[in-house]
Amino acid sequence: MKLLQQSMDPNQKRAKAVDRVDSVDTGVASFDSTRMCPFPDEVLERVLSLIDSHKDRSSVSLVCKDWYNAERWSRRHVFIGNCYSVSPEIVAARFPRIRSVTLKGKPRFSDFNLVPEYWGADVHPWLSVFATAYPFLEELRLKRMAVSDESLEFLATNFQGFKALSLLSCDGFSTDGLKAIATHCKNLTELDIHENGMDDLGGHWLNCFPESLTTLQVLNFASLNSEVSFESLEKLISRNKSLRVLKVNRNISLDQLQKLLLQAPQLSELGTGTFMQELISCPITDLKTTFSNCKNLVTISGLWDATSLYLPVIYPACVNLTFLNLSYATLRSGELSNLLQHCKSLRRLWLLDTVGDKGLEAVGAHCPLLEELRVFPADPFDQEVFLGVTESGFVSVSEGCPKLRYVLYFCRQMTNAAVATIARNCPDFTHFRLCIMNPGQPDYLTKQPMDEAFGSIVKTCPNLQRLAVSGQLTDRTFEYIGKYSKKLETLSVAFAGSSDLGMEYVLGGCPKLRKLEIRDCPFGNGALLSGLTKYESMRSLWMSACNVTMNGCKVLAKERPRLNVEVMKDEGGDGSEAHKVYVYRTVAGPRRDAPPFVLTL
Repeated sequence: MKLLQQSMDPNQKRAKAVDRVDSVDTGVASFDSTRMCPFPDEVLERVLSLIDSHKDRSSVSLVCKDWYNAERWSRRHVFIGNCYSVSPEIVAARFPRIRSVTLKGKPRFSDFNLVPEYWGADVHPWLSVFATAYPFLEELRLKRMAVSDESLEFLATNFQGFKALSLLSCDGFSTDGLKAIATHCKNLTELDIHENGMDDLGGHWLNCFPESLTTLQVLNFASLNSEVSFESLEKLISRNKSLRVLKVNRNISLDQLQKLLLQAPQLSELGTGTFMQELISCPITDLKTTFSNCKNLVTISGLWDATSLYLPVIYPACVNLTFLNLSYATLRSGELSNLLQHCKSLRRLWLLDTVGDKGLEAVGAHCPLLEELRVFPADPFDQEVFLGVTESGFVSVSEGCPKLRYVLYFCRQMTNAAVATIARNCPDFTHFRLCIMNPGQPDYLTKQPMDEAFGSIVKTCPNLQRLAVSGQLTDRTFEYIGKYSKKLETLSVAFAGSSDLGMEYVLGGCPKLRKLEIRDCPFGNGALLSGLTKYESMRSLWMSACNVTMNGCKVLAKERPRLNVEVMKDEGGDGSEAHKVYVYRTVAGPRRDAPPFVLTL
């Protein structure tokens, strides 16, 4: 990159860099026709191929026509943050040599069932174009896309060199689609199936891998429910000596896991099966010895049904762990404390709130290097206040983990003073997502709104990029956010605010805002239209159960024709309200696959 900077004309006027391909047009900008690049094309393409950052590559492409073309021909991976922000035809014309694609579909609030079924985001039109434009495609990573078995079979049979498939939070397919991938992808290196809304028709797909397959490096089927043939799994693991990541489902016992680890001691990431004691027949010492031989492990997850009796078998493998995912393990505080004493290098930790505040005290005591903490509710619908975690545990973590950067914290009570203390202890937060599960709940001690809590975060943490707010909040919270959050990119809001002014503060004061997600707030047309000058620089806006009307959406669509303004109709509505609104920038125009309940204005 230094070489590139030295060759740039410091007086050359550069357009504002666009981020990733979801805002890139196919036409070349009005570049100065003077050739300013002293390098041969082949040299420049080689240099640019060493740049991995999407943002840096987008900036490079805006320097001049030579650099635009060199970046175009040297790019091998493309990230598309919204599958409707650009068409597959535009992508193929812009980048002719792509081998790896990451594609995201539905809005994030689809994770909370707020996006209607059959909304869209079908991957098949993309595959149809890619089959012609990129027959050499090797990797496809999909998130929140609609994927059918037919699409998976098409993928498996039309891309002869295909190697890696990752499906996260996708839906529409079944294990029959996995059969096609296992059968036809002869050089597969990665099959990562995680948290999808799929039909699990049985574990027979695992039997379809050819005997000749020896290239597998990543295999994750932890979220599938059906039993698989352990004999087939063991044979598959034994012949794939380069396997780095193995995450099995709950049906794999500790006995079976031990046999797999004996075949693959080289693993760096392991997702275990069940730890139920009645499914274990070998001595505990044998299990400990097997885990102690896994010298490269840096990530462990799974641990279903783990108890204090068998949890110690993983202790010998914990010395080098940097990521421990216990989001499926209903551990108590004592069990967690004993485990963490062996995890001195931990950087990332995911937990269930069954550990309680005492468990979080153990986190603060034993994890001084921790950078990311996520605490999930074991039962989000349980209203018993005495269960779960509170502000006390959060403060304990902040006192012992000063390097904390990322937090997702579900709780049922919080105070302004506690959050202010947390902010002082951890001023380097880049991601702060506090989810008080009782909507509109104030500081439970003072009964005041939680405004000062989030005010403390945005004032004290200048590098904040992602923020999720909750609890009883007035417009003051959003005034703080607009005034102090100059690096904020993503804001999620639910059951908060007093008036349109709150949203106006955010849209007028956060220069780097890219995604705004709002549900069940009192913001109306005035708030929506206050972002007229902002939305074209953002990726998307989601508003549901707010006070927006169809007329307000029509005004936005008329004033900003380069935006897609979509309204999802609710059954029984009077037609004047816009109950769910999705606004996003696009270079592809209105989408052609909108179902009848989606109106594009």
